[in-house]
Amino acid sequence: MTTPWYGFGVALGIGLLVGLERERSKGEGPTRRPAGIRTFGLASLFGALAMQQGGTMLLAVAMAALTALTALSYLRSHAADPGLTTEVGLLLAPLLGGLAMADPTLAAGLGAAVAVVLAAKAPLHGFVKGALTDAEIKDGLTFALATLVVWPLLPDAALGPFNAINPHKVWLLVILVLAIGACGHAATRLLGSRFGLPLAGLAAGFVSSTATIGSMAGRVAKQPGSMGPAVAGAALSTVATFAQMAILLLTTNPATLRVMVPALVAGAVVAGAYALAFVLRGASAPTAPQPAPGRAFNPAAALGLAAIMTAMLVLSAAMQAWFGQAGVLVGATLAGTVDTHAAAISVASLVAAGDLSAEAAVTPILAAMTTNALAKIAMAISLGTTGFALRIVPGIALSMAAAWLVAMVVPPVW
Repeated sequence: MTTPWYGFGVALGIGLLVGLERERSKGEGPTRRPAGIRTFGLASLFGALAMQQGGTMLLAVAMAALTALTALSYLRSHAADPGLTTEVGLLLAPLLGGLAMADPTLAAGLGAAVAVVLAAKAPLHGFVKGALTDAEIKDGLTFALATLVVWPLLPDAALGPFNAINPHKVWLLVILVLAIGACGHAATRLLGSRFGLPLAGLAAGFVSSTATIGSMAGRVAKQPGSMGPAVAGAALSTVATFAQMAILLLTTNPATLRVMVPALVAGAVVAGAYALAFVLRGASAPTAPQPAPGRAFNPAAALGLAAIMTAMLVLSAAMQAWFGQAGVLVGATLAGTVDTHAAAISVASLVAAGDLSAEAAVTPILAAMTTNALAKIAMAISLGTTGFALRIVPGIALSMAAAWLVAMVVPPVW
């Protein structure tokens, strides 16, 4: 497999694979496209031979010659077929053939990807032109800008007052909020509100359960028919809060998780059962008409959440710096109004450093979760309808009551 013949074989296979797809779509008669299975196979071998005999310099010369021939062919046929897909694929063939002589596995994978892209013309065009809206395309570009341009430029270091702000990690929160919002939007588009909203609520809860409940409340205010699925999604976001808390404590300080497991499990089970009741109720209800697609996410809300998170991190760090252990409970409680996980990580870090016992960490963590639950209730009441608040508030309150009760009664599980 290290001989040149293996590379030539891969190069020929790539050309034949891509050419097979082009042969089927080139048409018949005088208007057929110029390149088919034989042309692509020979072009790929052309690149492999140039790379074998003269390296990248000869491959560049070969590419220049093939580019000239491709341009002449396009000038003759562009009136009947103005597209450039076949011509671009033909220029890729010798490059992949040359790559096959150096890295056959990578070349084969890229060749298969090219063939798939060429064959997926109809579904891709239908998806872009028929399924996506202008607002969704703009949101996709916004997400790409936030992820690929802004995020890599931000410093990954502790900055600001009390070294409490890491711009790289704060912006990661913005990206996650946008991504979860887009996933929830896609789930609703694909599955409808009945099942899409609960799944979206569960997923979004891993980013911000408070924001998720606010989003569900706003949806119900605009679309009263989505009451049941929205309540289920809001309750499932609380399940995600308990689950993510367990994951973060496991990675931060397992000793803290050991004493918190019974309370976290109790809260998650109660919230999950409450959500399931509304999911089952929604399954027996008549199907509500689906609203027109809107925005995939709300960039302003994501930026606002990140700003509030930054302020609370600074405040929590200040409380700990000024008052030591006495400020842990106050700082965790204040931070919990925005993000209970950041408060829990701070407390678990104190346990890991030996400044606080694992048993003593239970109260500040549950206090942070309680203030976060109060923030969720305030969000539901202020942004939603009275009916939504009356349905979701008992679920939030019961889950937290179960967590406190079990924490006081049940000993650590290991």
